[in-house]
Amino acid sequence: MPKIVLIRHAHSTANAAGVLSGQMPNVHLSKSGQEQAERLAERLGKLTISQVQVSPMDRCTETLAPWLAKYGKNVTVLTEPNLIEVDYGKWSGKKLSTLSRAKLWRKVQGQPSAVTFPEGESLAQMQVRAMKTVHDFFASDLELTIMVSHGDVIKAIVASSMGMHLDDFQRIVIDPASITILESNGGAIRLTRLNDSDSTVSELLQSKNKRGHLLGGGKGITK
Repeated sequence: MPKIVLIRHAHSTANAAGVLSGQMPNVHLSKSGQEQAERLAERLGKLTISQVQVSPMDRCTETLAPWLAKYGKNVTVLTEPNLIEVDYGKWSGKKLSTLSRAKLWRKVQGQPSAVTFPEGESLAQMQVRAMKTVHDFFASDLELTIMVSHGDVIKAIVASSMGMHLDDFQRIVIDPASITILESNGGAIRLTRLNDSDSTVSELLQSKNKRGHLLGGGKGITK
């Protein structure tokens, strides 16, 4: 069954500083993030995959670099603009501790579907562009792809895929360097991993098992 592996970039220098970086350039992985990226490479392991899609931001490219160096030398890397971080406009580059006192912050937390950032984009627009990439993949003849993106973007993808309203997307947690897996056989999208920061997932991703009617929760991976 076709699968998308959604990866949030590893811990960044902006994360370390408590800054909302958005689409600002020159934000790289922190030392902790570099270590997370190395561990991520081993968690993904050797995969049969032809292409990956990566947000244009440096921190996303750097997150996948160790895996590509070790296991992905013949993999095509596509820069996908639809996976880029939210354009937070005037909020970009500001401390989260400062932004949390802004009047708009309450709406971001409680009614994000109605939020457009000052001189930026709306969260609803972001969700539409991100989901286009998801739907385009599931409409293709590919079996597996990796998409490296950002926390709010992945939260919006998961919410839409699960039929949740965007106003509920703040209930989803996506940690740096975490893995979230979606699959679809042309019907509804299923969520098989969410915010996984520990597991080795290569066996799951290489499994040829087909999931039918999941009465009882499904049978999992079998040898």
